[in-house]
Amino acid sequence: MSAIDALCNRVLKNQRHLTKWARREGIDAYRLYDRDMPEFPLAIDCYADWLNIQVFERKRPLTVHELDGICEALAAELAIPRTQVTTKARRRQRGPDQYRPLSNRVPSFQVGEHGLEFEVNLGRYLDTGLFLDHRNTRRIIRDAASGRSFLNLFAYTGSFTVYAAAGGARRSVTVDLSKTYQAWSRRNLAHNGLNGTQHSFVQSDALTFLERMRRARARFELIMLDPPSFSNSKRMHEAFDIQRDHQALLRATLDLLAPGGELYFSTNRRGFQLDPGIAELARVVEISAKTVPRDFKRYAPHRCWILHGT
Repeated sequence: MSAIDALCNRVLKNQRHLTKWARREGIDAYRLYDRDMPEFPLAIDCYADWLNIQVFERKRPLTVHELDGICEALAAELAIPRTQVTTKARRRQRGPDQYRPLSNRVPSFQVGEHGLEFEVNLGRYLDTGLFLDHRNTRRIIRDAASGRSFLNLFAYTGSFTVYAAAGGARRSVTVDLSKTYQAWSRRNLAHNGLNGTQHSFVQSDALTFLERMRRARARFELIMLDPPSFSNSKRMHEAFDIQRDHQALLRATLDLLAPGGELYFSTNRRGFQLDPGIAELARVVEISAKTVPRDFKRYAPHRCWILHGT
């Protein structure tokens, strides 16, 4: 048996294990393989009848020929057209590389998740439009949203806003610096028939927005804060680093949290350490064990906390 045959067998085994669970949960997009075999440092995600393969860096990178062979074999084994298997190199992205278009030839399509629909594109950018590892967190937000005002910071394509709206949020504000992603967020709400006037969108640097809302004495009862690990976008006043800057960011965000409200804070920064001083500002509970879904248990991709307003 060749190494690629062994990889295909592992992926097929994982698929048999996950398919019934995904169908039962109403999930079209999930992780099939997560660096299970050291010789294949890949993450393979299923998006309906598409595959997205992410290649992680290692001392000897896979050659184009090797990667093409893997794609051909997986397409054949899973009965997926080769044109519906996409690949990306997964390395630390800095500055403009975080948002640089990769290919416009791959079409956008929708995937279902817990009764909701989300637009994804597996070729246009490094990320697909839906972070699969926060599937559980989104459901927690939906369960907590009824009758509350919701703020979604660093919103990306607005998936948390969709869940909050579906859960009955009284109003929502979705904040992101990217015009492209704000338009995507609007489409995601529209895909679910949730695009009412109570849902507003602000194209802004989150820190600038927070300061403006602090001066206006705005308050929100439910806040989602899922910032990037690092950003030096030209439209930001200065570079942002989550480990260095998270205390100031959380302080500013807590200023907008209504009494009795909840702030959900998450990061995918490896080795991240929450500043002990945060416990002096709010009651803090880590909930990562609940937010990491079963298809991501091999390499926990994020940590998540609830900060309770006083």
